[in-house]
Amino acid sequence: MELGGIRPGSPDFTFWFGMLFYIPAIAGGAFGLLGGYLADRFGRQRILTASILLYAISSFLTGFATTLTMLLVLRCLVFIGVCVEFVAAVAWLAEFFPEPRRREAVLGTTQAFSSVGGLLVALAGGVASAWAGGRPMEILGWFTVPPMALPPIGLPDFVSFLGHIDNPHADWRYTLMSGLLPALPLLVVRPFLPESPPWLEKRRTGRLGRPSVAALFSPKLWRTTCIVTAMFTLSFAAAFGALLQAPQIAPGLPETQAAVAQAQGERLCAEKQASLRAQWMEAGYPEGEIAQKIRAEMRRIAGPVEQGVAARVTTFQEIGGLSGRCALAVLAVWIVSRRRLLRFFLIPATVILPLTFAWAGTTSLPAFESGLFLAGFFIIGQFSFWGNYLPRVYPLHLRGTGESFAANVGGRMLGSCFAALTQWLAAVLPVAAAHPARVAYAAAAVAFLVTLGNLIASRWLPEPASGLLPEDAQDL
Repeated sequence: MELGGIRPGSPDFTFWFGMLFYIPAIAGGAFGLLGGYLADRFGRQRILTASILLYAISSFLTGFATTLTMLLVLRCLVFIGVCVEFVAAVAWLAEFFPEPRRREAVLGTTQAFSSVGGLLVALAGGVASAWAGGRPMEILGWFTVPPMALPPIGLPDFVSFLGHIDNPHADWRYTLMSGLLPALPLLVVRPFLPESPPWLEKRRTGRLGRPSVAALFSPKLWRTTCIVTAMFTLSFAAAFGALLQAPQIAPGLPETQAAVAQAQGERLCAEKQASLRAQWMEAGYPEGEIAQKIRAEMRRIAGPVEQGVAARVTTFQEIGGLSGRCALAVLAVWIVSRRRLLRFFLIPATVILPLTFAWAGTTSLPAFESGLFLAGFFIIGQFSFWGNYLPRVYPLHLRGTGESFAANVGGRMLGSCFAALTQWLAAVLPVAAAHPARVAYAAAAVAFLVTLGNLIASRWLPEPASGLLPEDAQDL
């Protein structure tokens, strides 16, 4: 990690990896719950707009981070925007389309576009990695983007007190800054976004109930709240504990190591190493420091190559997720039982996830890419399931609060901690293997256990009373 000068597998890396995954999730979960309440209290549209702007601006500023603490704070703001946006958008869309089949299709289709966004981020990461290393970018073997010089990233003088950016061409900075792009079309369409018609009507007539978290645990809702929160937690656990570990696993695969060795041989051959060593010896550097500088130069060359492979495998995962969300959009219309619909994704996942990480993730890059496509299909597809399901089990005045509790307390706050759990498990596994392989084995174990747990818990998932949305507490 550039900002902290720490290496993968070290105690400091494990600590900060967990912090950067879990602390933003805690912040996002807490403020996301507040955002759901505010969406019920003050309307879906204005909260939705504010959350997208917060996410986009914070993502852009993250590219200017000079310390791990600064990166952590900005990532917290990004997560808050994402967490609030999900619940506000799902409630807003569900209430615009009261007819059940159309609503299911619209929710499924629009959620699929979140995977399009993820795919674009993965592509942006690959392009940034290639261009930062002065290389062309090959996109899935279909076509090649020629190399281009990116502008250096630096802090303006009036905020120089925040520190100095050591590597102004780091590829991860460009990738994070691309998060500003979603806000640009929003600025154009913002004046034309209407408020949710049923929410607005009930507020105008004085029939809008007052939301509260306590109401989620009323006699009629407590079982639903507990079950969906637990299952949402396990769905996120599979994503954070396994899928999001792929960039840590890819550098250990033979194809990646061969690409790194080739790049190092081309850009830091033995003759160049000898020349640099002679220059540093003449400058008075001790042998130990010279060896350290050579290793740092080797890592500087290896970094963009590994990041490029990580972006490529993430692209396969995102394409799989997009396919899974599209499949959910179709199946949600035709499969009446919500339990049966969810099991369509859970049953295959119990087999595919362990094979993808424990076998493919330690032996072959092509096999790992194929496995990630299937893993993304069956894990990310579940997220669209919850977006379709949750509006059908909470009344209008609790819809944002209920969705937010399940998605943010369960998914973000609890489910995301499995990212740190996987890293901890990788550190203590009694396996004589490099760090990427240990992460792969840990991810396989976590993914299998949480998916099996979700499959068992689906037996108690409440079936909605009808295809219509419950518009009031009395309707339940």
